[in-house]
Amino acid sequence: MTLKNVTIDELMKDINYLKLLSEDYPSISSVTSEIINLNAILNLPKGTEHFLTDIHGEYEAFSYVLRNASGVLKLKIDDIFDDSLDLDEKKKLATLLYYPEEKIDLIKKEVDDLNEWYRITLIQLIKICRIVSSKYTRSRVRKTLPKDFSYIIEELLHEDEERLNKHDYFNNIIDTIIGIDRSDEFIIAIAKLIQRLAIDRLHIVGDIYDRGPYAHKIIDDLIERSSSVDIQWGNHDILWMGAASGSLACITNVVRIALRYANLATLEEGYGINLLPLATFALNTYKDDKSRSFIPKKPIENYYQEKDLELLSKMHKAISIIQFKLEGQLIENSPNYEMEERLLLDKINYQDYTIEINGKKYLMNDTNFPTIDINDPYRLTEEEERILNRIKECFMGSDKLQKHIKFLYSNGSMYLRYNSNLLYHSCIPMTEDGNFREVKLGNESLYGKSLFDKLDFLVRMTYFNNNELDKGLYGQDIMWYLWCNGNSPLFGKDRMTTFERYFIDDKSTHIEIKDPYYKFRDNEDILNKILEEFGLNPNESHIINGHVPVKVSKGESPIKGNGKLLVIDGGFSKAYQSKTGIAGYTLIYNSYGIRLASHEPFESKEKAIVEEKDILSTLELLEKMDKREYIYDTDKGKEIKERVNSLERLLAAYRMGLINEDIE
Repeated sequence: MTLKNVTIDELMKDINYLKLLSEDYPSISSVTSEIINLNAILNLPKGTEHFLTDIHGEYEAFSYVLRNASGVLKLKIDDIFDDSLDLDEKKKLATLLYYPEEKIDLIKKEVDDLNEWYRITLIQLIKICRIVSSKYTRSRVRKTLPKDFSYIIEELLHEDEERLNKHDYFNNIIDTIIGIDRSDEFIIAIAKLIQRLAIDRLHIVGDIYDRGPYAHKIIDDLIERSSSVDIQWGNHDILWMGAASGSLACITNVVRIALRYANLATLEEGYGINLLPLATFALNTYKDDKSRSFIPKKPIENYYQEKDLELLSKMHKAISIIQFKLEGQLIENSPNYEMEERLLLDKINYQDYTIEINGKKYLMNDTNFPTIDINDPYRLTEEEERILNRIKECFMGSDKLQKHIKFLYSNGSMYLRYNSNLLYHSCIPMTEDGNFREVKLGNESLYGKSLFDKLDFLVRMTYFNNNELDKGLYGQDIMWYLWCNGNSPLFGKDRMTTFERYFIDDKSTHIEIKDPYYKFRDNEDILNKILEEFGLNPNESHIINGHVPVKVSKGESPIKGNGKLLVIDGGFSKAYQSKTGIAGYTLIYNSYGIRLASHEPFESKEKAIVEEKDILSTLELLEKMDKREYIYDTDKGKEIKERVNSLERLLAAYRMGLINEDIE
């Protein structure tokens, strides 16, 4: 559209919207200023996107990767100070940048002339900040600036100390910061600003929760970045979202997994979930239990004593039996889930303790089931019901948990299309011949994008409008369905064999068959079909997944289908690192191309600070752009262009006298 060609009739169709817009831009001058500003923004380089997945509560490693921008800030330091700093000086500066509060305290004990160190360090950090902020408008940087130092930092970023007329001005600011004893606070503020600006957009492709101890701290960090974060829900996230909405099956699974990995910090410290009633019940009911299956799988070193592990084992078994009972009730009450083969408690022969599965008998490794009624095995005892209700009250009444779950809803979704990339956690349900599998939800048979859209709607209904959800149509617990059903695009397997892994030694019963999707991940034609299904151009788009750890140590590549699919689960969770051989991936997409950073294990925060041990991150270029990408090439650019179009129409309405200017 050009202003010369727009007609009065065209403008009158949008006149109500244009009047609303005029409240923000009440004059021709304000409109033209914003049009100029937005067109300038379109010509800035595209911001850097970072993609992470399957963090599983590993807060320290996650925090470090954010602090060093997946190794990118180390490269910036190398480039900026290539000839002026030696290796040890670069390491010290990098550590200060990642952990400013802690490192300042150590450095103060080492340097002789503290004021000179402050001067040199402040200038170095300003140089780094200039580089990382150069992609942004002054307005965008200004919004990110810490309040205490916003004016000072802005002045320093845009004044060159080498310019003759500004040399004294620049140095006087530095001297004053040092002189009034504000250097520590300033260093901390600008270091955190650099960390924030180094990552323009952060994508978390599922599974923040479970296994590691501090998922709540991860979400606290994400909330601080909420305006530039999106999350594609993983099966473990959905499990916690279900628990927070009151799903008893989800609650028992959450508690069971925490006990299995001896990681109760998120439950107890993070969200104040009181497990004492469960502990008391387990001690009384399973006091002589000798089952080895429920010993925590990966206890934290030197954290629990033997007697603690014994208690956790009893609690683990108690909640697991309650879980299997609840799941049996759900399956019986939701025949549309088609999970009858998972009804196993009634298949146990309680005389010889064998169990029949798919026509074959197996010997069970456990004979102690004090709470199971042989005639009604899925019925909870009164005490089990009482414990469940108390734990449910804790989940529902935890303000912090509810705040975190609301954040997952507001910033999350089943999938995301962003800058020509398709992000989803696990898979698209498929048939053995490579077609999209139709899944029955209520009265509809859905597949591909329509299936994801419907599930996204149902997930939101479960939390915000649960009373309006037709439980008869969609089953008793859609969140639990997404956690473990064979048709769930978040689970991606035919069944969850939790019961068998606990009670049957024969490992043939532990097998969970992956969705056919996984054998088609190297088939470029099928990946193109998926991209087209979600409305993306296969010639310029990628699919980004997590969920299944990439076994790098066995030669597996995260790059599938000739680069169309990128699997970026590299084992952030310590429980998977023996399988992957690395400790996580970050996919980095900037204006020049796409790189994959593979991370070595993070030892500890203390070693990172004291010994200046950086995570070794290997950067591999996956795709180089034919030309540098700018904001006008991105989804954000499309939004800005639409905004400019609306402002141009408002400008035309002002000039034609259809809307009056506010001339005050």
